[in-house]
Amino acid sequence: MAYKIGKPVLPEKRSVFATLWENSRGRFHDEPDSATRTPFQRDRDRIIHSSGFRRLKQKTQVFVAHEGDHYRTRLTHSLEVSQIARSVARRLGVDEDLAEAMALAHDLGHPPFGHAGEDQLDACMEGYEGFDHNAQTLRVVTRLEQRYPTFDGLNLTWEMLEGLVKHNGPLVTKDTPVAALPAAFRDFPPLEKLELDQFAGPEAQIAALADDIAYNNHDIDDGIAAGLFTIDDMLDIPLVGDVFRAVREEYPVLDTQRTVYEAVRRLIGFWIDDLCNETLRRVEKHNPGSAAEVRALPEPLVAFSDEFDRQQRALRAFLFERMYKHYKVNRMRSQAKRVLKELFDLFLEEPDILPPPLRQDAEQAPQDRRARLVCDYIAGMTDNYAIDLHRKVFNLESMI
Repeated sequence: MAYKIGKPVLPEKRSVFATLWENSRGRFHDEPDSATRTPFQRDRDRIIHSSGFRRLKQKTQVFVAHEGDHYRTRLTHSLEVSQIARSVARRLGVDEDLAEAMALAHDLGHPPFGHAGEDQLDACMEGYEGFDHNAQTLRVVTRLEQRYPTFDGLNLTWEMLEGLVKHNGPLVTKDTPVAALPAAFRDFPPLEKLELDQFAGPEAQIAALADDIAYNNHDIDDGIAAGLFTIDDMLDIPLVGDVFRAVREEYPVLDTQRTVYEAVRRLIGFWIDDLCNETLRRVEKHNPGSAAEVRALPEPLVAFSDEFDRQQRALRAFLFERMYKHYKVNRMRSQAKRVLKELFDLFLEEPDILPPPLRQDAEQAPQDRRARLVCDYIAGMTDNYAIDLHRKVFNLESMI
């Protein structure tokens, strides 16, 4: 089957359904406008300058950060997502800066060691309303980042916060009331002002699917580089196999690394093309006249076609079996879970060994609040910091 990437479509003006920065609903803490940046550019800059964003450089994507310098981390992944999000936003005529800011911020709540770390923290917090990385992202940008003299958090725009909390679609449904949401969501007092029963705006929807495009394709690159599978292993996967065969036919003597790079580059183009074409089909179907109308639609406006969604599921199934459940990755997951569990149990039981000012808060707090404080502390760690701290507090040789 032949696949072709379409030519770039660069809109001459903003689409009618774009989020307009001039009409932003503002911030929950009043601040004077910037003289040089739109509200969404300012949001992006606050994300980039945040401590949480810098720490993403040593947080696991799939491989623990110390496994090698060439594998993706949460930081490099977020940068790749932002590039894809900007490309799609430009082609659809919506706000590129808002889409970029969403992409850069979407993983701020991830703990060390990727999904293994999230699973373990959720298990540690089982008696204290659990842990969810999307909810933790909201907690990071509204509470845990403490950089400004008159408020906690980054004081992002309504549109940014709305997009971050509805990263995976509406939060509130007939089966999921506000009371059933993770505690880190409910701890944000203005949460219900974010129209929880609707979809996010178009830029947030773009960022969410740019995330899928990035990790689907770049996990191919990392998995082959790590020796978990080969190009030949992927030839039966729909679309992916066809693209690798096409690259080999065009460049029969190309080395493996460049073959992978070229195939992944083409695959990202196909994914973006399909996303834009399906979204434009839905625009024609629903004819939304504003970003507010996009939120109120009965289905997402931004989406892959059914055919591409099927192909994507086949790739994810392959990666799940051959990469995420590979014994080498399982060993890293096992070690990571043990590190986080032992740190959590120790700090919960002995808050006097926490650093100040966290120590003072934890010592005086009831058990459930202490658990959340410890969870916040661990969730903010990098892989390397967690490993080093575990070594220091559990290895008696460090006393010598």
